[in-house]
Amino acid sequence: MQTQSAFDAVNISKAEMIPRKPVRYRVWKRGFDLGFSLILLAFLLPLFLVLALLVKLTSRGPIFYASTRVGRCGKPFKFLKFRTMFQDADRRLASLLESNEKDGPIFKMRNDPRITPLGRFMRKFSLDELPQLIHVVRGEMSMVGPRPPVPREVEQYDEFARERLTIKPGMTCYWQIQGRSNLSFEEWMELDHKYMQDMSFWTDVKILVQTPLAVLKGEGAY
Repeated sequence: MQTQSAFDAVNISKAEMIPRKPVRYRVWKRGFDLGFSLILLAFLLPLFLVLALLVKLTSRGPIFYASTRVGRCGKPFKFLKFRTMFQDADRRLASLLESNEKDGPIFKMRNDPRITPLGRFMRKFSLDELPQLIHVVRGEMSMVGPRPPVPREVEQYDEFARERLTIKPGMTCYWQIQGRSNLSFEEWMELDHKYMQDMSFWTDVKILVQTPLAVLKGEGAY
């Protein structure tokens, strides 16, 4: 199967799977992820309900879009977002590949015709990403870390790109606050590696503090 080959391609040894960070930091990171995500889920529940209703009323299809993403050590998990595309978006992807505006294995179009009007608004302010707080609670993601890729991207990773899979994926990261989709795939990888080297309590706090401002600016979000 195509998905399985993507996970096999990760090829990360057991020694490489565990980042060389102090146990205290790893314990703190998980405790913070769990507490902070639960607080945000409780606080944002009314917004969740409003967004769910709007998605349902403005286009046909389910409220949530579930896809397979590759997590730490190449482990797949079902990834939830508020649906921002029309129901046949996955089927139409093949016909749009020649219009890809990005390098590397990622696909991005500034005016992707598959995105609904509401979806464009939600993407601009990352509202579609809020259900990922559930993955943080479950331990599949962290608040801060490299964004989780889809299997077809991982199949095209070189060794340098695969190294980002040695740590848990996150909701926000360096490139989310430094340009998002305005950056190239190579710049994404460089910034993810910078985070892997900088990982610390203060690095995570700095990224989290800067994330709301970057989201409100809406730059590079498409």
